[in-house]
Amino acid sequence: MLEGIVRESIGKRTAKQLRKDGYLTANLYANGVENIQAAFKRGEFVRTVRNKESLAFAVKVGDTELNVVIQEYQLHPIVGDVLHVDLRITVPGQVTTFLVPVVTTGVPMGIKNKGVLVLLKKRLKVRGAIENMPAKFEIDVEGLDRDQSILIRDIAKPAECTVMDKETVAVCGVIKAK
Repeated sequence: MLEGIVRESIGKRTAKQLRKDGYLTANLYANGVENIQAAFKRGEFVRTVRNKESLAFAVKVGDTELNVVIQEYQLHPIVGDVLHVDLRITVPGQVTTFLVPVVTTGVPMGIKNKGVLVLLKKRLKVRGAIENMPAKFEIDVEGLDRDQSILIRDIAKPAECTVMDKETVAVCGVIKAK
């Protein structure tokens, strides 16, 4: 479980000092829940996010234990470090929109024909309860030849969830290498 501290002051000066000390600022929120301003050790946060098994993961802020989902994050423009993250608190049974990552598996046969695999949608907007939400969408790209793509309508979706993007939007494809 990822442990963090509650921020008393949410000013610019304290945020800079926290970043200097190796912390990552965060905002935890949900409908019907009071916002919590927190800070997590940057290295522990990155390790937790990379090793999580499902879409949601557990955090402990002060005395409160919560399950959260990453809603949005801000990166440093030059270095690429995570500066701030917005975490949505998961409320069981509450229908909400989540961003679910897309992962490709396999090597497309179009790469042998001088093609390049392009991932056009890294995350899909999915609406539903957290209990029904998939951890990720795995797409097998083995059968893709050059100038072919996989659309949202071609992906297997959970029955209780709705993908908010249009059915004709391409998720990934193989294009001609320049």
